[in-house]
Amino acid sequence: MDGLSETEPLLRPAQIQRKATDDIRVEGYLSVQDDTTRNAFDNVPDAKKQIGLASAVMLIFNRVIGTGAFAAPSVILRSSGSVGMTFVMWIIGTLVACAGTAVFVEFGTGLPKSGGEKTYMEFIYRRPRFLATCFYAIYGLLIGWLAVNSVVFGEYTLNALAIQPTTVNVRVAGFLCSTFCLIIHGGFLDYGLKLQDALGFFKLFVLFIIAVSGLFSLVGVPGFAVRGEYDIPHNFEWSSFWEGSGISLNAFITGMYNVIWAYSGYSNANYALSEVQDPVRTIRRAAPLALILVAVAFLSVNVAYFAVVSKQDILEGGTMAAALFFRNIFGPATERILSAVIALSVLGNLMSILFSQGRVVQELGREGVLPFSSFFASNKPFSAPLAGLFTQWLVSMIIMIAAPPGDAYLFVVNFSLYPVTMFNLLISGGLLLLYTPAFKSYEWSPPFRAWKSVVIFFFLSHVVLAILPMIPPSAGSETYEHLPYWSHVVIAVSVGMIGVIYWFVCFYWLPKKRGYRIVQETVLQDDGVPRNVLRKIPNRSDDEGRA
Repeated sequence: MDGLSETEPLLRPAQIQRKATDDIRVEGYLSVQDDTTRNAFDNVPDAKKQIGLASAVMLIFNRVIGTGAFAAPSVILRSSGSVGMTFVMWIIGTLVACAGTAVFVEFGTGLPKSGGEKTYMEFIYRRPRFLATCFYAIYGLLIGWLAVNSVVFGEYTLNALAIQPTTVNVRVAGFLCSTFCLIIHGGFLDYGLKLQDALGFFKLFVLFIIAVSGLFSLVGVPGFAVRGEYDIPHNFEWSSFWEGSGISLNAFITGMYNVIWAYSGYSNANYALSEVQDPVRTIRRAAPLALILVAVAFLSVNVAYFAVVSKQDILEGGTMAAALFFRNIFGPATERILSAVIALSVLGNLMSILFSQGRVVQELGREGVLPFSSFFASNKPFSAPLAGLFTQWLVSMIIMIAAPPGDAYLFVVNFSLYPVTMFNLLISGGLLLLYTPAFKSYEWSPPFRAWKSVVIFFFLSHVVLAILPMIPPSAGSETYEHLPYWSHVVIAVSVGMIGVIYWFVCFYWLPKKRGYRIVQETVLQDDGVPRNVLRKIPNRSDDEGRA
């Protein structure tokens, strides 16, 4: 390696220097340092920062609210057994999300740079050098985050158009939707952000309508009563509120697992912090505000559903609580309207996912550890990370088309989620390490500090989430029909090992065998954005002990 001390960070605030005058060029880019027009940490020109407070809020809100607000209440009720326990689960899940938000705000204010968990793991786990980046990179490149919700979009779009869904036409619709997201985010950045924000506000308005309608029905406002042909709910009467609460520990944990994942996405703005205006100030405001909106939306729509739909209908209806809600108040003809609303909600979710994950791939390119790093780091040709967006789109579409319905598709869903648990476990545990005297040399002193008890709570919650999939499910609640219940865990961990093997070969074995060390250099692209390149420096005799 390059002989740096154990405490010298891989990521640190850039020193403001005068421009270099040498004419060294790397792949067509000048090797220069930053001037005073650049961000003091990330070195990205201010002209590249187009995300304000509202867009940052919607980036998070759109990511969290996909189909969860419409479908999750039915799933949670089946696990909880009672209306009362359903709300207990949602409240606990909200607390976990609040703790996670505090953790990511602390990291975002201390390391205001795109990349999310990648950036934070690189900062904490500095040795062996580049190992954390290689471990994360394989997931950043190979997890097709768009695949699942692209199919969901196809299903609801076809339902809204009264077209019988099939495996083929659902995937065609999903493909067209994801391709639209790629084109607008890759070629029309300003319009993509505006559409993404508009979809977020539309989604917020729809959830507000549901919440208010449910409240009106609960207090007896004329015009919002449950139609006579449907059961009148009594879910908020004390005698029925806790009825059915005697559930097993396994069912309770499964329900909590679903609630916590319904909140997944509160870290979404952290993936694109390099493009956020005044990132430290913005993330401190945007993340809590977005979470408040999400929490109020989840809790209020649950109140609305249980005010309008009987518990038995939700359990036996075989459909989403939102569909039953609209049916009971506005009639069955509203089903297609609801499908269109959910399709638009999923579109906003897909745009938010692609926007942020494309930036993650770009950050991997900027780190210099990947083959063809200059390609992934580029903002050409439309001042947007088209290469990173295209990579996410391509992998997602391959997974969506190749994965058949049933166990294989459910496997893809679970496989996508488990690495997030591992990353959250690593960064929250790492944050606890940064608080200890052993890490004092890291000089961790961000503008925002989460309470230590909050970080511990978040860490322990993800210990549970990491262990839960390895516990045999109870009879009747098997994860898969044909695959072992632990299969997605084993494959998810094995994929990470590919990154470890890549690191071992490229950054340990080959340098040692061929007698060189790797030095990381910063170069400036012609669009003003810096990135790192790796140089192989032959060892001198006095360097061999440090290589």
